[in-house]
Amino acid sequence: MYDIRKVREDFPILSREVYGKPLVYLDNAATTQKPLCVLDAMREEYLNVNANVHRGVHYLSQQATDLHEAAREKVRQFINAAKTEEIIFTRGTTEAINLVASSFCENQMKEGDEVLVSDMEHHSNIVPWQLQAMKRGIVVKHLPIDDKGCLDLSTFNAHLSSKTKLVSIAHVSNVLGTVNDVKRIVEMAHACGIPVLVDGAQSAPHMKIDVQAIGCDFYAFSGHKMYGPTGVGVLYGKEEWLEKLPPYQGGGEMIDKVTWEKTTFERLPFKFEAGTPDYVATHGLATAIDYLCSVGIDNIKAHEQELTRYCMEQLKTIDGIRIFGEAEHKDAVVSFLVGDIHHLDMGTLLDRLGIAVRTGHHCAQPLMDRLGISGTVRASFALYNTKEEIDVLVAGIRRVSQMF
Repeated sequence: MYDIRKVREDFPILSREVYGKPLVYLDNAATTQKPLCVLDAMREEYLNVNANVHRGVHYLSQQATDLHEAAREKVRQFINAAKTEEIIFTRGTTEAINLVASSFCENQMKEGDEVLVSDMEHHSNIVPWQLQAMKRGIVVKHLPIDDKGCLDLSTFNAHLSSKTKLVSIAHVSNVLGTVNDVKRIVEMAHACGIPVLVDGAQSAPHMKIDVQAIGCDFYAFSGHKMYGPTGVGVLYGKEEWLEKLPPYQGGGEMIDKVTWEKTTFERLPFKFEAGTPDYVATHGLATAIDYLCSVGIDNIKAHEQELTRYCMEQLKTIDGIRIFGEAEHKDAVVSFLVGDIHHLDMGTLLDRLGIAVRTGHHCAQPLMDRLGISGTVRASFALYNTKEEIDVLVAGIRRVSQMF
């Protein structure tokens, strides 16, 4: 394991106060705090290496390009992709899924064809497909969950048909914390000749990712949820699929040759990276990956799973508590309600005690409908959280409950 006190020193924001109370930051599923090394790396690049990448022959441009492409290689290693050509930089998971939805549907799907998602998906893995349904007449189907918040994989094949062209599924639910068996899902889908996209926004910060072992065709994640900067993310795609798909956007960088009659496109991965990339953010993301690896992904996973178990145990001692998501394989997220207290009221009053949690539907309204509620309070954990912070959360919930 690691020295949690030493780790917390890397995140100065954790030492601040809110309303005169020590900050207890438990909204990590929305975004994580950033270690000093990430901020320092980005500041250093802006101060000393700031120039547009891939386009200049001068020294600064070459140096910035080297850092940008080194970041691509760092990501490749982090998720064990076969080639750097399979790593596409995006603005985040949302843009990555929109990219696949737009490009895949353009030449791989026709009216009446189906994409299968699940009841636990974030809106980012629902709305892009619904937009394609409106444009192209495709059909969005959804795989149900059971009362513990697990996918019912026994019915998986029943939801497939000759018209199913893609399965798009979350690796970890941002509400339930359920860790889906994506390897098994990929095996079942591939047995029917169907490719799979995995939404890894909630898994990349918490566990070792090996896209070749999973076998997925696409994998998406965000930098800001894994201690990196906002506005940068990654789409992994198998080379064979990326070669088949048309560009998502047009402009600079992604072209080979432009004439009035015709445009030809750049090789992978640049075909999907129109315009100036956030090359400083990619360097920040690479630094965040280095930080994660220095702490140890397996260490982080063990620490966060212990926090999750402890939080679940302590919350269950509170009268009227309802916990949503009790899968055997669960990680880093606990969503709950207490009695008839509205989630917004609970979150607002916890905030006055210095406790930052998320309230609402968490961009998962179809899941809320399945659970029969309008929203939850969500506590989500990171490598810097402690059991003592969970004790503060539990005491805060008890205090708010007594007020009602």
